Amino acid sequence: MIKVSILYPYRENGHFDVDYYCVTHMPLAAKLFGPSLKGWSVDVGINAGPPGTPPPYVAAGHFLFDGMEDFYKVFKSASEQLTADIPNYTDGGNGTFLISEIKISV
Repeated sequence: MIKVSILYPYRENGHFDVDYYCVTHMPLAAKLFGPSLKGWSVDVGINAGPPGTPPPYVAAGHFLFDGMEDFYKVFKSASEQLTADIPNYTDGGNGTFLISEIKISV
């Protein structure tokens, strides 16, 4: 199983609408990805460790797929619509993608 993570860097005075991202954007992605998607989640950054330090990422969206081929197959057709929606929740542009293989999940 793989996890596709989209990481949105923290930017001082940057705009990121967590509610829109969680309630509108991520469910849209889930709908577009269809049954190939095995699960999804959103993390919101709190801090970088020491109290009062800003987090390295303001948010991260995560999607689970059986394999990379499954992700690429559905992302290709959904990417234009999802990219067009980005300005509705952030002024920071596209996030950084990380595709990882899940080795252990408890």
